[in-house]
Parts: sequence; structure tokens; C-alpha cells
Amino acid sequence: MAKMIFEDTGEEIELEDGSPIAEQCEEAGVPFACTEGVCGTCVIEVTEGMENLSEFNEAEADFLGELDNERLACQCKIKSGSVKIKF
Repeated sequence: MAKMIFEDTGEEIELEDGSPIAEQCEEAGVPFACTEGVCGTCVIEVTEGMENLSEFNEAEADFLGELDNERLACQCKIKSGSVKIKF
């Protein structure tokens, strides 16, 4: 089981390895306007565990430009381990 930690609230959520993170992020308060990676409302900052998320995809590269510690929650899956985010 993988684990997401929301730095803002300290909430921890367990997820199946390979699960999308969008639903849990939205429930935690990350704003969503679409799920296709074109609007950018769901930008999150990954403070720990970036290596435990799926690879950046073209939608993220097009929107974010420099691929560092920001991700689009609508495009991410958690592979395993733990990931800490803030929004």
C-alpha cells in the first residue's frame, strides 16, 4: 500500500499501489476544474517522494514547463511508498 500525506493538514491516506491520486486530492481541498491536464487548477507541490509518483507526461510538460517539484494532481498515479504534498 502507498501513502499520501497532505502537509497542510497532516492527513495521511493509504492507496493501492498504482492508484490515481486525483480523487483523494480533491477530497482534501485541491481545486479541480478538469481532469485532462489543460487548466492547471490542480497544481500540487511534492515536498517528499516525487520518485514514488508516475513519470511526468506530455500534458504536465506542456502546462508546467520546467518539471521540478510541481505536478498536476489529475495526471499523477502513486506507484508505491509515500508522497507528501502541499497545495
